[in-house]
Amino acid sequence: MSKLIPSQIEAAVYNGFYPRAYAEKISVERLYNNYIRLYVERDVRQIKNVSDLNTFQKFMKLCAGRIGQVLNLTSLGNDCGINHSTAKAWISLLESSYIIFLLYPHYTNFGKRLIKAPKLYFVDTGVACSLLNIPSFEDLVTHYLRGGLVESCIISDFLKQQYNRGKNASLYFWRDQVGHEIDCIIDTSKGPIPVEIKSAQTIAQSFFKEIKYWQALNGSSNGYVVYGGKENQRWPDARVVGWQSAGSLIQQLLVESGN
Repeated sequence: MSKLIPSQIEAAVYNGFYPRAYAEKISVERLYNNYIRLYVERDVRQIKNVSDLNTFQKFMKLCAGRIGQVLNLTSLGNDCGINHSTAKAWISLLESSYIIFLLYPHYTNFGKRLIKAPKLYFVDTGVACSLLNIPSFEDLVTHYLRGGLVESCIISDFLKQQYNRGKNASLYFWRDQVGHEIDCIIDTSKGPIPVEIKSAQTIAQSFFKEIKYWQALNGSSNGYVVYGGKENQRWPDARVVGWQSAGSLIQQLLVESGN
């Protein structure tokens, strides 16, 4: 499978990671359109009695438009024309059928109030790109949700790595109400590890700003930056990991923490 993954991160995000996208000569646009149609018309009806399937599909598209953002059920419901209770039920449905997952905040007493709502991500970014009507991976390069889609792709892979090793999910994000944020916190037996995720292929000093802030509050020197390039590097404030190497980061952290 690793030999089939595209060399460009936008192509990997657009293609997604369903085996049929690589095993068969079928366009990913057709693959995910069919998948979403069958999911809505068949699976949704089996799992939960949703009478208005058109509105539910609109709800899915609105979720894709909020990828990587803090979940606001009231806003989501209003934009879809449904009430808060229905929006909450439909989020649970998407979560239980592994279309989306919610990343919850990491609570640490740093003396500031923290965001308490979860962030919304898609288990497979190919599905999200299809719902967003992105026609090709070249169009993804300049898309306004490129950063959120890359973030979703990497965090989803972290989640899969943990489950594949028989570990419970221990992934979070951190954000205070001043606006400081860490994209992903990985809890290990030796403490939380901050990970920033950047879609750019060139490393910039600004990538380390939030990690340095978090380290100062936490009294830690650990940290990683996953970026859209290929080269792994060591910087003074964090280890830099190319997006393809991020596929073994969880295993590396488990070994380092003695798990």
